[in-house]
Amino acid sequence: MTKKVLVLTGGGDCPGLNAVIRGIAKRAKQEKGWQIIGSIEAYNGLLRDPMEIIKLNNKATAGIHVKGGTILKTTNKGNPFDFPTKQGDGSIKTIDRSDDLIEKLNELGVNAVISIGGDGSQRIAQKLFEKGLSIIGVPKTIDNDLSATDFTFGFKTAVQIATDSFDKLVSTAESHHRVMIMEVMGRDAGWIALHTAIAGGAEVCLIPEIPYDINKVVSKINKRYFKGRGFANIVIAEGAKPKDGTIVSQKSDELGYKNVRLGGVAFELSRQLKEAGCKADIRETVLGHIQRGGTPVAFDRILATLFGVKAFELVLERGFGKMVSYLNNEITSVTLKEATESYNAISKDSFILKAARNIGIALGD
Repeated sequence: MTKKVLVLTGGGDCPGLNAVIRGIAKRAKQEKGWQIIGSIEAYNGLLRDPMEIIKLNNKATAGIHVKGGTILKTTNKGNPFDFPTKQGDGSIKTIDRSDDLIEKLNELGVNAVISIGGDGSQRIAQKLFEKGLSIIGVPKTIDNDLSATDFTFGFKTAVQIATDSFDKLVSTAESHHRVMIMEVMGRDAGWIALHTAIAGGAEVCLIPEIPYDINKVVSKINKRYFKGRGFANIVIAEGAKPKDGTIVSQKSDELGYKNVRLGGVAFELSRQLKEAGCKADIRETVLGHIQRGGTPVAFDRILATLFGVKAFELVLERGFGKMVSYLNNEITSVTLKEATESYNAISKDSFILKAARNIGIALGD
C-alpha cells in the first residue's frame, strides 16, 4: 500500500525552499511505496474546496533546486487555527479549522506532513502535533531568528544579496561625497544587517537588539565625512529603533496577517540625522523583498537539500513532533517545542557583535 507524505511551504518565501522539496522527493524515491504530494499555499490548499494538491514526482521537482521562491507557493495568512472563512452574509471571519484540516489529511490517506517554515509555521506545527498530527518541521527564514539551529537556509543568500547591493552603494557614496543608508530586513533580529555591515565595511550598523542614540550616530558620521571629501555608509535593520523610540511600522489591513508591516526606517533615520544637526548629503535605499528572491547561493542549496533528506528520514523513523536542525556542523533534529521556546536575537556578549565593535563599526550605543 502506498504511503503519502504531504509537503507545504508557509510564511515568507526565501531562496532554498525548492531545494528542500527536491531533497524530500529524491530521498523518498530511494524507498519503495512512498508518494510525495504538496499543498498549494501552505494549509490553504488543503482547506480550499476543491483542494489544491499536486504530485511532487520527478518531473515536478527536476532542477528546481536552483530556482528561487517555491513551486508550492506560500502564504502567511493561512493559520488553520485562525483561518479566514467567508460567512453566509458575505463577511469574512477567522475561525479554527484545524479539525477540518486533520480530517482532510485522513481523507487523502496522508501518513505524515512536512512543514517548511519559520517561527510562526513551527508554532502551528507544534499545535497540530499536540492534536495528534504526524508532522515534521523544516526551519526556513532569511532572518536566521530560530534559536534551535545555527543557520536557516535563505539567510546566506539574503546576506549575499545585501552585501552586493551595499558594495554598489559604497562606490556611489564615494563618488558623490554622500552618506548612504541601506535598509535591510530583520524584524526583531539584526543578523542580516550585522553580517552585511562586516562584509561590506560599513561605518554604522543599527540593529533591533541595540536601540541607538542618534547623537552618537551623528558623531561617528562627522568623524569620517568631514575628513577631506569623505563619505559614509550605514546599514540599518527594518526593526531598529532609537532609544525611547518605537519601530517604524504600519498595521496591516490584510485579513489573516497578524504582524505589523515594517519598512521605511531608512527614511526615518535620515530625518533624525538632519534634525540632530548632521550636515552631510544623505540618500536612502530600501532593499525590501529583493533579499527574498533569486537563486540561492551554494551554501543554502546544500543546507536545504540536507534538511529535505533529514526530514524524510525522520518520517521513516516516526520522529514526529521534531524539526530538523543544523547544529555544530551536523544535521540533526530538535523537538518543535524546543525550536520555538526562545527567539534567536543577537546577544550583547556574542563574538560577532564584539568583533564588529573592534573593527570600528558604530552600533549607535
